[in-house]
Amino acid sequence: MNIARKGPGTGARPPRARLHSSAPRQSLNGTWRFRLSRGLAVAPEDGWNTGDAAWTEGDDWTGITVPAHWVLEGHGKPAYTNTRFPFPIDPPNPPDENPIGDYRLTFDAGATFTDGAVLRFDGIESAAEVWLNGELLGETRGSRLTHEFDVTGRLRENGNLLAVRVAQFSDASYLEDQDMWWMPGIFRDVELVATPAGGIWDVFTVTDYEAADGTGTVDLFVEASSAVRLRIPELDVDLDATDGGVIGVGVVEPWSAENPRLYTATLEAENETVTLELGFRRIEVRDSVLLVNGEPIQFRGVNRHEHDPLRGRVASPERMRQDLLLMKQHNVNAVRTSHYPPHPDLLALTDELGLYVVLECDLETHGFEEIGWRLNPSADPQWRDAYLDRMQRTVHRDKNHASVVIWSLGNEAGTGTNLEAMAAWTRAFDPSRLIHYEGDWSSTYVDVYSRMYASFEEVRSIGEEIASPAPFDATAAQLHRRSLPFMQCEYAHAMGNGPGGLQEYQELFDQYPRLAGGFVWEWIEHGLGSDGVYSYGGDFGEDVHDSNFVIDGLVGPDREVRPGLVALAHWYSPARITVLDDAVRIENRYAFADLGGLTFTWTAISAQDGELDSGELKTGPVAAGEVVVVPFPDELAALELPEIVTVEARLAHDTAWAGAGHVVGRGERVWLNQAEEPVEAVAPADDSFDAVSLRLRSLGGLRLDGPEVGIWRAPTDNDRYPGWDERDLPPYAERWHVAGLDRTRTRVVSSAWGEDALRVTTRTAPAGRDFSVDGEFVWRRVADKALTVEVTLTPIGTWPVEWARLGLDFVIDAAPRELSWLGRGPGPSYPDLAAGGFTGRHTVAAGELYTPHVKPQESGARAGVREASVVTDGGTLRVTVLSADTPDGSVAVTVSPWSRKVLSTTAHHHELEADGRTHLSVDLFQSGVGTATCGPGVLPRYRLAARPGRVTLLLEEV
Repeated sequence: MNIARKGPGTGARPPRARLHSSAPRQSLNGTWRFRLSRGLAVAPEDGWNTGDAAWTEGDDWTGITVPAHWVLEGHGKPAYTNTRFPFPIDPPNPPDENPIGDYRLTFDAGATFTDGAVLRFDGIESAAEVWLNGELLGETRGSRLTHEFDVTGRLRENGNLLAVRVAQFSDASYLEDQDMWWMPGIFRDVELVATPAGGIWDVFTVTDYEAADGTGTVDLFVEASSAVRLRIPELDVDLDATDGGVIGVGVVEPWSAENPRLYTATLEAENETVTLELGFRRIEVRDSVLLVNGEPIQFRGVNRHEHDPLRGRVASPERMRQDLLLMKQHNVNAVRTSHYPPHPDLLALTDELGLYVVLECDLETHGFEEIGWRLNPSADPQWRDAYLDRMQRTVHRDKNHASVVIWSLGNEAGTGTNLEAMAAWTRAFDPSRLIHYEGDWSSTYVDVYSRMYASFEEVRSIGEEIASPAPFDATAAQLHRRSLPFMQCEYAHAMGNGPGGLQEYQELFDQYPRLAGGFVWEWIEHGLGSDGVYSYGGDFGEDVHDSNFVIDGLVGPDREVRPGLVALAHWYSPARITVLDDAVRIENRYAFADLGGLTFTWTAISAQDGELDSGELKTGPVAAGEVVVVPFPDELAALELPEIVTVEARLAHDTAWAGAGHVVGRGERVWLNQAEEPVEAVAPADDSFDAVSLRLRSLGGLRLDGPEVGIWRAPTDNDRYPGWDERDLPPYAERWHVAGLDRTRTRVVSSAWGEDALRVTTRTAPAGRDFSVDGEFVWRRVADKALTVEVTLTPIGTWPVEWARLGLDFVIDAAPRELSWLGRGPGPSYPDLAAGGFTGRHTVAAGELYTPHVKPQESGARAGVREASVVTDGGTLRVTVLSADTPDGSVAVTVSPWSRKVLSTTAHHHELEADGRTHLSVDLFQSGVGTATCGPGVLPRYRLAARPGRVTLLLEEV
């Protein structure tokens, strides 16, 4: 087995399309025999692959599931790195410590296969040698690429021996450094596929749509061993298609992500029928704008790795459909298959459900960046054939899918002539689609200008660039780049509590036609495990790893929706709703569809009495891209002082991805008044306060401690990275620690008991520092179990760093059960991650108080709160905001079973140990969360410089 040769695989047939065919297929998935060797040098050459009658299986063989990764089947351990290779950079040589897996399967094949068949492997990581009945068929390269070996005349009807030797690392590993777990094995399907005489080997259908007259064409290529007939019953097409060519089909409904219209077509040969689902659409660039079917479109997309928490990259039909349904239900219209072709069945679903696909080649050489891109295969002619083979296998397999609108050469592979060769072949073979590659910013051989994590300012300048004349000395390459649409192939890194900044990016995409949107990184967190117990990099003893950087998704490993996806759904909504004082503004953000597929309902709410009335808002016809302002209906206008008016856009009918009534957009207007302050008040009893700290210790029968002034939070993942705009500065978590925000101490400066109040002044400061927050607390008793506290907070001195928050912290001596509040919800929100919720009365149980991030961090803040009831095992504390000097007179409330110290020092969510108490924070101000793990940090408008604050709260035991 040659695992260090810089080339493509050997022995496989030329690549072709994945076809839905009547030709027989036989799955070879199931239980195989398996053994593992430490390296190629010690892998036995004992006749295991020859079927020698004298060979006997030893104790080193066991059963293994195919498809699967052997490291998830009890043989070795997975390892995670982001950019670094887990072995020395010595291309094309893999390390000697290179596990070798030997697979054996004995199977029968019927007569339908002995006349003509291929043995198909859809995915083996990273290189494999394939033997059938003692004959070497060839080797595979390209872990996520299909390889088919001709086994005609080599199969027996009974007793075939298929033997496969798999190397975990090979020369191919240098091209497959794709920010994911390194997990070897046969992890995609294995099957026999008949290739009958008088059958069809390959089909390529280039569909087109002419928006001017609504007509479609099919440019057809067929490779077959008999005459072929094309039938499209819906279009009355029935003709001889043996020689292919361009076929006019008349007026058609075009395919788009909004209306994924497909036409069933058949190609009938003598002994085989192929069924195709045709979607007619045109993808083009005009005046630097990306068009589909003649209309500008915007990618509202996500990057999707394939991941299952128990099976790794073994994709099931249920998981694939679950992913795409969740995307559609959250207004996602595009997927980038980062950073390899997905399981072949996924594309039929994107065709059916309606998602634009940027389909990426199985290529990334990111680890060479660690050495300044020296030795990078992208610029080495000896690797050219390997690069071209990868692109050709990518394109051929999925060339008939309407949803594929852009071919991507790969990801983060530097620059070089091999990439240019890939682009040249692709453009010559399939000029109907666009070509993408982000790594070469000169963009000389691509059709879209692509960047990842570009700052807001840079995105704005790119959007504005085409509005001004090109510089007189602009090069041809610069002029070409100016002619291209711009997209962010990655932006808004969804790691941990985040991503912030979605609104600002979306506003830029909406403002400048050149900006074709982008793809949030990424869809799923790659935790391994189940039932909330998930592992990440380093948990398997890896010497080189990138910790929890693989936990960076909009959904958790088990597809739990994270707050970032809720916010993203708002900004990706096809209906932007703004509730005005006496009318509703609705913007149709579809590219093609009118709003006839949606119904708009309004609800008027009283903070105390609940829903007052509701009804349907009649919008009339609203075409794509248009805006309508609808006056309040009479029954809403007649209501006296509704404090909240919410308008929702819902699906009017069932769709393939959600039922009628599913909410796709929401807007609201809030007119909440402050609660009335109690009239009568006296000084509280002194036995309710701690004698030393003068913090409240009891309220009625409720035992508690607080408040303390809080300016720190358990660092989020984004807090632990400096952000691309501040790479010269330490991350916030470090700056906070150096300044001492995580270890402040408070002393009582003065106190005075009067007839009407207890007045306490405090100073809160970090140890060893001379800057502080001075607090004035005025306590009054307004009932037997109720106190008010008027708090004034003032920063003193020069603070060297912005704060995480400014608030008041309480600890209740009992475990939390529930939180009910009047404010924004039901999920958490932060200043730059606040979209998607709505104002009203909400209740969450103890397990919903926080987001179960795999790596613990700050989470769970409910914003816009006017009143909250914290239910614990020891009683209920109700907190009412009587006044606050915040923009809307509200506060943010966070309730947790863990202290911030515990959150900040625990490695995994399942390792958190509750202390039996309830940790409550009432924050006047909070910092945003940003997206500093990749991309910009917290925008200046969401940062929290040291500032004063003032709030009056009513605290009651109820």
